[in-house]
Amino acid sequence: MSYQLNHLPKRTQKPRDTGITLALDKGYSVRQTEDFCEVAAGHTDLVKLGWGTSFVTPNLEKKLAVYNKHEIPVFFGGTLFEAYVLRNQLEDYVELLRRFEIRFVEVSNGTIWLSENRKNEIINQLSDEFTVLSEVGSKNPDDIIPPYKWVNIIKNELDAGSWKVICEARESGNVGVFRPNGEIRSGLIDEIADQISVDLLLFEAPKKEQQTWFIKKFGSNVNLGNIEPNEVIPLETLRLGLRSDTLFDFFSIEDKEFQKLYQNNNSGFSQE
Repeated sequence: MSYQLNHLPKRTQKPRDTGITLALDKGYSVRQTEDFCEVAAGHTDLVKLGWGTSFVTPNLEKKLAVYNKHEIPVFFGGTLFEAYVLRNQLEDYVELLRRFEIRFVEVSNGTIWLSENRKNEIINQLSDEFTVLSEVGSKNPDDIIPPYKWVNIIKNELDAGSWKVICEARESGNVGVFRPNGEIRSGLIDEIADQISVDLLLFEAPKKEQQTWFIKKFGSNVNLGNIEPNEVIPLETLRLGLRSDTLFDFFSIEDKEFQKLYQNNNSGFSQE
């Protein structure tokens, strides 16, 4: 940090198992990647090369080398996985991961039809060699999965070997755990979190108001994904209560001196 400030929430440290920020790279150049890593590497735990962008991005190996230099694991988007499965090329996909020394893999069925049994078989198979992030939720906004089914699917995928289960929202934040207007399906989240540890979930939340909701709900160290690279630093300020949206949510309530200061001056703080 650039300077000292007291009474901040305790953030987990890299390499993190919780409090993960997963950034979505939608086609950055090598130079853009270098600039991003210069300012945000300390706050970025994973980078997803969105959907099939890695196939058409030039200088892919050089870009991966930049992320590797800054100790940020990278993985390919779930849609690329689905494109290979659709063509019955799963083994080719595994060889692709090995070729580029990718240690993480996303297993999803948000677009293609892939039975849950087969998906779990693939998770189990890949987890022997890779760290698996499986994704639950459809990319079709009209395909509503009832809460009990979300819970069952997530439990089964964790049992199959997933490290974290991603709760779908797309880069637009209007499907899966969100309604088409971007509003959070709070009842769904409550039912999932009631039966599954939030530490094992990674919520896609591309919009600031969505990130704020999850941080207020589950705390600074909730796992969040599909974060635009230029929003990683702003997200970290939300996590630390350094943005008006969460300014009053994080401080040490056990610190009597700070409590007194807060109570005496609360009326003078702007909450706009």
